[in-house]
Amino acid sequence: MTDPMLRKSLVAARERLARALADAGRPTDGARLLAVSKTKPAAMIRAAWQLGQRDFGENYVQEALDKQAALADLEGIVWHFIGPLQSNKTRAVAEHFAWVHSLDREKIAVRLNDQRPAALGPLNVCLQVNVSGEATKAGVGLEALGPLAERIASLPNLRLRGLMAIPAPAEGLAEQRLPFARLHEALQELRRRLPSAQLDTLSMGMTADLEAAVLEGATLVRLGTAIFGERSQR
Repeated sequence: MTDPMLRKSLVAARERLARALADAGRPTDGARLLAVSKTKPAAMIRAAWQLGQRDFGENYVQEALDKQAALADLEGIVWHFIGPLQSNKTRAVAEHFAWVHSLDREKIAVRLNDQRPAALGPLNVCLQVNVSGEATKAGVGLEALGPLAERIASLPNLRLRGLMAIPAPAEGLAEQRLPFARLHEALQELRRRLPSAQLDTLSMGMTADLEAAVLEGATLVRLGTAIFGERSQR
């Protein structure tokens, strides 16, 4: 993608988010774009940064580390890890990311907590919820969410910020809204259960269902194709 094409697509994504927020009766700063940059080259991320994008989401640890090294000069860039996280990758993530969206196991949480450098401050984390109940999808079930959230909230080097979900595809706005509404209600329940936690984040919504997610309170919307174009095959 050339820079003019990237500029056009990023402007379009921002306008789409702004329209969705307006339609939902929410403030203009109620949600922000998380640019999903997996498989995209560092040069494209640099170009997006030059256009004002600051939050970038990566799924693959080594790929992300290589990009971070190449882009170390960019001030204010915020790296989010949004992919499945294995035990042997937790140290790299704890040391090089500001956010993790895909936390769904106590074991991984403890490792991230123990490996987070004190100088970086607490690692922001979202619990990934299997909100559609799909047997093949990662994420904690709604019935187990509360106890796991309590455990993670007790870890000093993690800051539990909210919830993330990737619902099963659905046709139509009304059907798309249902799992996002369940996630929103789950966050409300966690706020009652953990009143001292900074639970301010709903990471939900992608290119196909951004509007439904924003209607149900999304604060971080993960867009990849809509910003960077089709992804390369790994």
